[in-house]
Amino acid sequence: MNPEIRVRFAPSPTGYLHVGGARTALFNWLFARHHGGTFVLRIEDTDKARNTQEAVQVILDGLRWLGLDWTEGPEKDGAHGPYFQSQREHLYEKYFQQLLASGHLYEDAGAWRFRSLREVVVVDDIVCGRIEFDLSNPETHPDMTIRRPDGSWIFHFVNVVDDIEMRISHVIRGEDHLSNTPKHLELFKALGCQAPQYAHIPLILNKDGSKMSKRDAGASITGYIEAGYAPEAVRNYLSLLGWSPKDDREFLEIEETIRLFDLSKVNRKNAHFDLDKCLWLNTQHLSKTPLERYRQMCLPFIQKAGILFGAPETLDPVLTLVREKVKVLSEIPAWITYFYTEDYTFEPEAVRKAFSTPVAAERLAKLTAAFEGLSEWNAVNIEAILKQTATELGAKPNELLLPTRVSVSGRASGPNLFPMLEVLGRERTVARIRHALATQAPVNP
Repeated sequence: MNPEIRVRFAPSPTGYLHVGGARTALFNWLFARHHGGTFVLRIEDTDKARNTQEAVQVILDGLRWLGLDWTEGPEKDGAHGPYFQSQREHLYEKYFQQLLASGHLYEDAGAWRFRSLREVVVVDDIVCGRIEFDLSNPETHPDMTIRRPDGSWIFHFVNVVDDIEMRISHVIRGEDHLSNTPKHLELFKALGCQAPQYAHIPLILNKDGSKMSKRDAGASITGYIEAGYAPEAVRNYLSLLGWSPKDDREFLEIEETIRLFDLSKVNRKNAHFDLDKCLWLNTQHLSKTPLERYRQMCLPFIQKAGILFGAPETLDPVLTLVREKVKVLSEIPAWITYFYTEDYTFEPEAVRKAFSTPVAAERLAKLTAAFEGLSEWNAVNIEAILKQTATELGAKPNELLLPTRVSVSGRASGPNLFPMLEVLGRERTVARIRHALATQAPVNP
C-alpha cells in the first residue's frame, strides 16, 4: 500500500450511473490500484430535492457490478468519514469560520462570497498540461458564492473542504471541471492547504460529436446490467475511452490494465463512444468466460424468463451449444427455451422455407426412421446418418438440415445442428419431427 496516494470518485446521486461517471470512477480506481493507493467513494448529496437512498443505491450497485471496490466510503469504515456530504455539515462550518476570520468572505444579499485573490492561477494538469487562468478581472471572473442565503453550501467550497479532510492526493475528473480548478486552487491557498494534483480526463461524446445524454444508447450502466453485458467487457471498453496501452491492443484483462495504466498517457482529445465496439468486446469476454461463471451470469435471465431447467449444472451442455451465438446474456432465453419445453413456437417464415418443396416432408419422414435405427446417438453418428440418408434420397445434406432444425426448435437458425440433436436426445428429436410433420407440413404449398 502507498498511503500517500489517495483518489476519490464523488458522484451526485441523480438516479443513474452515466458511462462518463463510471469511466471517471474506473480511471481513479486503476490509478489507485496501479500505485497501491486508496480509492475513496464520496457521495455529494447536498441537493436534498433530488438525492434519495434509491439514487445512491444505483451508484453503489453499478460500481459493484463493474468490480470497482472502494477502500473507504459508504458501507465501509474509514478514518476520514462520514462519506456523505449531507453528514459533514460541522466540517464545512469549521472551514467557513476560518475563511470568515481571515477576511476572505463577505456577505452579499444574504449569500456569502469568496473574495478572489485576483491573481493568475496556474494549473499544472497531468493530462492537459500547464494552463494559466487570469482571474484579475472581476467582470469576467466575479467572486464566487460559497454559501446561499438559505445556508446551503455551493459545490466549490464543500468539494475543496472534503478533499482537504480526506487527504486526497490526486483529483481525476472530467475535463468539464477544468474551469472550476482555478477557483478551487484559490480556496486551497486561502485555507493554507496544499492542493492535490489534478488530471482532467477527456469527455465522452457520441459518434457525431454531440454530448451523451442519459437517453442515448449505452449511456447508463444500468442498461448494460439489464442487457446482460459482462462487467469485464464494459470495464475493458471504458478503460479505452481516452487511454490505450502502447501496443494499441483492445482486449485487456483487468490485471493487465492495472499494470499498464498510466495517467500521463491519457489522451486529451475527446473520446467518441461506440456501442458496437463495446458489444464486440462483450462477445470476446463472454467467449473466454469459464463455463461455471458463464452459467451463473446467465441464471438471472433464465429464471426471469420462467424456464424450468432442474439442477443448474444441467444447463451446461445447452449453454455450451449456444454461447457462440449470444452477444448479450438477455438473448439467452430465446436461444434455449425450446430445449426445456415441448410447447415451443414455430416461426412462420422458418416453416415456409423448411417445407417449401413437396418432397421436404417425405424426406424428413425417412430421416426420422433412420434416426430411430441409429445404434449410438451422438453428433458424429447423427451427421453421418443424415448425409447417408440424403445420398439415398438423391438430395443434398443441406436439404435435410433446415427441415430438421425447424422441426425440433421452431427456428431457422441456432447452434450446430448435430451437437444440438445429441443434447436433445433421440426420443425428443424423433417426437418433435413427427409433431412438426403432423402440424406444420400441411401448410406448405
